[in-house]
Amino acid sequence: MTREAVHFCEPYERVALFIDGANLYQTARALGFDIDYRRFLKNFSTNCRLLRAYYYTALLDEQEYSPIRPLVDWLEYNGYTMVTKPLREYTQTSGRRKYKGNMDVEIAVDAMEISPYVQHVVLVSGDGDFRRLVEALQRRGLRVTVVSTIRTQPPMVADELRRQADFFLDLADLQPAIARTQPREEGESGRDRFDDGRDDER
Repeated sequence: MTREAVHFCEPYERVALFIDGANLYQTARALGFDIDYRRFLKNFSTNCRLLRAYYYTALLDEQEYSPIRPLVDWLEYNGYTMVTKPLREYTQTSGRRKYKGNMDVEIAVDAMEISPYVQHVVLVSGDGDFRRLVEALQRRGLRVTVVSTIRTQPPMVADELRRQADFFLDLADLQPAIARTQPREEGESGRDRFDDGRDDER
């Protein structure tokens, strides 16, 4: 039995999907399930005209092994447009090493560039910094769906972002359509052992 797609996009709409990879990973982990990225893409390709699915993530320096490199390679060969940049390492005053890999600017620039060619943007992130981006896209006549969750404590989505969006889709409601039900294919692993160390401000 084929599960019906879960989204707010209309069949006539040209759609662009923007995935904040670190944010999606953290949200799914908080909800207690793994993403099946093939099913995820299929969900947003059904009953709408998906033009592009962008996936954003930061990577360790090319000279070092990055645990998410196999996932990035798999996504690139399976329908996603990958946008990456190197993680920046810094040392806190306590001496602890941390990594920073915020992709907000890349997402905002790409969303504005593609806005003349789509009618609906699906933003997979709960980061409140994107509220102004959503507002700017709406002024251009686009509808915007935000995908995150309010089912965790605290919620993973900033309240101002959820209120600004035309539609809010809780990742928990997507779980039956996108959760992994079988062992990973070769190349899909990588996220389990890696957290980019980003301190998200929701």
